Amino acid sequence: MIKRVLSIAVLLLAALVLSACTTTNTPAATETPAATETPAATDAPAATDTPAATEDPAQSEDPASMSGDITFTADELAKYDGTGGNPAYIAVDGVVYDVTDVPQWREGLHNGFTAGRDLTEEIKTVSPHGLSKLTGLTVVGSYVE
Repeated sequence: MIKRVLSIAVLLLAALVLSACTTTNTPAATETPAATETPAATDAPAATDTPAATEDPAQSEDPASMSGDITFTADELAKYDGTGGNPAYIAVDGVVYDVTDVPQWREGLHNGFTAGRDLTEEIKTVSPHGLSKLTGLTVVGSYVE
């Protein structure tokens, strides 16, 4: 009888300890989705502003949301120079590429080249790797002079 009471007491104590651990972890798990949902809510207005982004591409900061249908002029492309938290885009042969996450383009600079510009001639004549490094980059639009 004493063994049974002790066993039940141990099980209850274990359940209490596990319950406390679960309770401690539950708010953290609850807070994480809330934190994840907040940026999504922040991104939602940006997606709502997408029609305005067609006129001013600098308003949309998520290149993945761009379909490649945006046309950039020199002035518009200059906004994407990779500085101050801005994305880094380059134009080559009329195509605008996102180089923001390319480590060699940190802060919009790479071997003397600056993002936010048409680099067609530089890539073709000065760059040792030429056009080969453009493969696999995200295309965000087209460039017109």
